[in-house]
Amino acid sequence: MASVFGKIIPPESVAKLEAVGGGDGGGIFVLLSTVFKLAGVIAGIFFIIKIILAGFSYLNASGDEKKTAQAWATIWQSIMGFTIVASAFVIASAIGYILGINVLNPTF
Repeated sequence: MASVFGKIIPPESVAKLEAVGGGDGGGIFVLLSTVFKLAGVIAGIFFIIKIILAGFSYLNASGDEKKTAQAWATIWQSIMGFTIVASAFVIASAIGYILGINVLNPTF
């Protein structure tokens, strides 16, 4: 007997995720990888913008110690923030390696 609704299949993009993840929940790792990479790109762009703006603030300080100290504080905070983001990538990669999960570098 034929089904009234016909054959129901997932959209092609969902089928690709199931194929990559093995169909057993592995698609979540593809999602996490994409989110991590997007966060890294956004953090990198934000870092560059903050460093450039802090550099302009430093150049425009005109010898004012308070403005110079604030510019250096912004530069230092930007470097520390980017270091934390880079450390998160290293930690996620190490955990993925230890557990045998390919979180940050899925194959398509």
